Order: sequence, then C-alpha cells, then structure tokens
Amino acid sequence: MKWTVDRIRKLKGKGKIVSLTAYDYSTAQLVDEAGINLIIVGDSLGMTVLGYDSTIPVTMDDMVHHTRAVMRGVTSALVVADMPFLSYQVTPDQAVDNAGRLIKEAGADAVKIEGGAFRADTVRHLIANGIPVMGHIGLTPQSVRAFGGYKVQGRTGAGADQLKADAIALAEAGVFALVLEGIPADLAVDITASVPVPTVGIGAGPGCDGQVLVVHDMLGMYAKFTPKFVKRYAELGGTMRHAFTSYKQEVEDGTFPADEHCY
Repeated sequence: MKWTVDRIRKLKGKGKIVSLTAYDYSTAQLVDEAGINLIIVGDSLGMTVLGYDSTIPVTMDDMVHHTRAVMRGVTSALVVADMPFLSYQVTPDQAVDNAGRLIKEAGADAVKIEGGAFRADTVRHLIANGIPVMGHIGLTPQSVRAFGGYKVQGRTGAGADQLKADAIALAEAGVFALVLEGIPADLAVDITASVPVPTVGIGAGPGCDGQVLVVHDMLGMYAKFTPKFVKRYAELGGTMRHAFTSYKQEVEDGTFPADEHCY
C-alpha cells in the first residue's frame, strides 16, 4: 500500500517513521523495497552527488531532475522533495510556483522547506494550493552561513524556547510532519510532545516519532565528513574502492575479461 501524507501523520504516537534520503532511481528502488516509509530527495545531494561544499548551490532544475529519477524507482514510500535555497524565501507565490514544479513535473508527494514560525504564512499558502508540506527546524543547512557553521541549535534556554514555538507555529500552519535536525535530545522530546504532528529526527536523539539519515552517510559512501549522529550500517566506500582497484589490476594484467565473459 502506498504511503500517503495522511498515513504518515497518523503514525504519531502509534509507530516509528523510518526515513532515508535517495537521489537516483537505483537507490530509491532499493530503499523502497526495504519498506522505508518516507524518502526525502534532499538538497544534501549538492554535497553527496554534485560535489558542492553545501546545499546552497543546488537549483530547482537539480531537484526536479533527481526527484523524477527517484519517483521512477518508488512504488510505496512517500516521497518528499526538498525546496532548494531561494526557491521559496522571496514570496509565497514564488514558493507555490517552485513547489508546483516538484509536484507536477517531478511527481513528488510533498515538499519540505526549512525555517520556523516566520515560514508559517508560506506553509499555509502552499497547503491552500494543494501542496503538502513537511517542516524542518533546528540546524537548517540552508542557513549554515548565518549559523557560522554546522552547529547544534537550541542549547540555550532562549534558543530552545524559540524552536518549540517554531514547531508549534508550523504545526498550526498545517505541516504534516517536522524534521528536527541537530538539537539536544531532551529538547526533541519536549517538542515531540508539544505538537500533534510526527517529528522525524536527524541528530535529535531517540525521542522523535521517527528517524532519517542521509543514505551516503549511513553506507559509508561520503568521506568528507561524518556527523556524530550517523551510524554506519555498511562501509560501501571501502568495498567500492577495492572493487575499482581490483578491476583496474585485472584489466592491466589481462585476466579480465576471461573466457567466461566472452561470446
């Protein structure tokens, strides 16, 4: 059965939401076959796939292209596409135009935008135009320059109060779920208990309604940086390097292709 926004919302208090990122057809197919509830086509593809230093250079065309590929590999997971930097910040109408591309052209089930209470009007405008929205607060990567780096948010009393207020405002605006990134675990528990929609944590501890990881991180395929919150479930980077060097050696010494590889 296809996962929908309503099904995800109804998991609040009843079961854990399991989420991963995906950026291409083959990965999306494998993630979907594993029974993952929710796939996020994250603008993290800027770093893991496109080689940028942050998510900021990612364009709408990038997101449409990769979301289309993911959609071709998915039959049951709910697919949420990130709206990239400056695709929704200027005006609510601009947000609708760009989110509409992700829904209509790319086939996404919903979109995700970063920011707190100040995004509430944009969220309402998107939802009023038939576009489901997932919120994202805490360490919001598109604001990394304003933060001065990838820093845990909500450590101070005022910061924690603001994040809780942000979560409540976004829930009231109509988001179907909230990503909580890079915040103290006890704050994530408090926020989760304060909103009627599911929270999906990444670096926010076990008290959220679900968890998400970047697939390249959890498979050991992104070597530049591994956040503290990531658990490596495989070391595919090492496996791939070994395969590539073995192939190189066998081509060079003439052992590949062998008789069994020939017509």
